[in-house]
Amino acid sequence: MITEFPMRKTAKIPRIIQVIGIEGFKVFCAFNNGEYRIIDFQHLFESPVFQKDAFLKQLMDPDNFSKVALKEGTLCWPHLVKKIKLSNGMEFDASLELDPVVLYEESLPDEDRNQRYFIGDLLKNARNQAGLTQEELARKSGTTKNYISKVENNKTDIELGTLRKIIEIGLGKRMEIFIR
Repeated sequence: MITEFPMRKTAKIPRIIQVIGIEGFKVFCAFNNGEYRIIDFQHLFESPVFQKDAFLKQLMDPDNFSKVALKEGTLCWPHLVKKIKLSNGMEFDASLELDPVVLYEESLPDEDRNQRYFIGDLLKNARNQAGLTQEELARKSGTTKNYISKVENNKTDIELGTLRKIIEIGLGKRMEIFIR
């Protein structure tokens, strides 16, 4: 007998898709999950990992730090190169790259940039103006109160079709999207 297990959705590894700017030792980034985040390296420099590793310590020099580049979803410093020797005797040069998962976990949300895209706040205001409860809006738009709550509290993403259904059917409004 063969038992089938449903495919589990794999978690997306956070990757940096754009460096928005650099101010001192702070790097402002956009991640592949749509979030804007701030990586404060001044904070990272205080960690034992940076304190003990002479190669990493080179980033504490503002001239070295400012030469940061984006490579395959993470931050790297191509000018900082280390010779790596494998147990089989092979050697190669590797530029300084940092793990994007660590960068994501050590970063903080960029509230100013993220606030512009909180659909939940817009939806909550529109629902309140319409005099509807979350439960009433959910019933009218074919979703659940729990889902409406998650969207309003910016705890979940929302598909465009679902947003349109909530706005046009649930709220009786017209949805338009502008790209400036």
